[in-house]
Amino acid sequence: MIVSVCSLAKRSGLCTVQRAMLAVVFRSAVTKYKGLWLPSQTVARAMSSSGGATPPYTTLAISRPTESITHVELHRPEKRNAMNSAFWSEMVTCFNELSEDPECRAVVVSGAGKLFTAGIDLMDMMNNVLQPEGDDTARISWGLKKKIRKFQETFSVIEKPVVVAIHGACVGAGVDMITACDIRLCTQDAWFQVKEVDIGLAADVGTLQRLPKVIGSQSLVNELALTARKMYADEAKSSGLVSRVFADKEAMMAGALQIAGEIAGRSPVAVQGTKINLIYARNHSVADGLDYIATWNMSMLQTEDLMKSAQAALEKKSPKTKTYSKL
Repeated sequence: MIVSVCSLAKRSGLCTVQRAMLAVVFRSAVTKYKGLWLPSQTVARAMSSSGGATPPYTTLAISRPTESITHVELHRPEKRNAMNSAFWSEMVTCFNELSEDPECRAVVVSGAGKLFTAGIDLMDMMNNVLQPEGDDTARISWGLKKKIRKFQETFSVIEKPVVVAIHGACVGAGVDMITACDIRLCTQDAWFQVKEVDIGLAADVGTLQRLPKVIGSQSLVNELALTARKMYADEAKSSGLVSRVFADKEAMMAGALQIAGEIAGRSPVAVQGTKINLIYARNHSVADGLDYIATWNMSMLQTEDLMKSAQAALEKKSPKTKTYSKL
């Protein structure tokens, strides 16, 4: 929504003289450019080849390529970034912390090594999920449900805008993960596989719930989920699973950082409100979504970020030239 100086002044209750003064200020304002750094390929290369997991994490490497962007790298390259028990809990801890971090305005997720992720760690699952504790069927089932809900929380907890960068294979639980992210990018050599039926179970961490809304073709989702066939980059792009395909990982990481930088340069109030309302609209009717955004914006439109963004528009500048308060 583009708001003129006059309408902003009227809504703020200023008198005619004050409105005129505000208009003069807007027209004459000159703000020194403080645009966010756009990633070079050198830094992108450094991001995607970190030395190891970042303590206290054992499966994740966390870095800050810029002040407002966090890079979360799946870091079990020797295990093809397979998701073990530590990963499921560490992801929840990591993203809970990022959700409360006012410095972080966007997140880039990628995988270390030769591929994004091979999915769930089967050996770990056999020891953890396939040997449940309990004295009878009811108690075993109750325990299994608690474990499944814990796994589901791993990806549902993601709140900040997330750009996920996929190279090589993205298998099983990897598809669960990327469908919970906001923007999906991949390399030309990437491929995707809803693998669960091949190991004797139905995907239960989000793929069957989110993938139909991401792709929009129930027939294609059914085919992928029921046959476990591989989907390659070109089909992923044409179906809407990813929005961009890059020649290689280096180019993709540079692209991911640039997109994250564009997001982080906007008002955090506007960005968070947009993400929350997009998710709400996905799961509700149009009428419900419109009612929700009306209720949301009746308070959020009172932010000073609106004035700053409007000023940038009047000056024909990017919102990134403005400094927004932390959220």
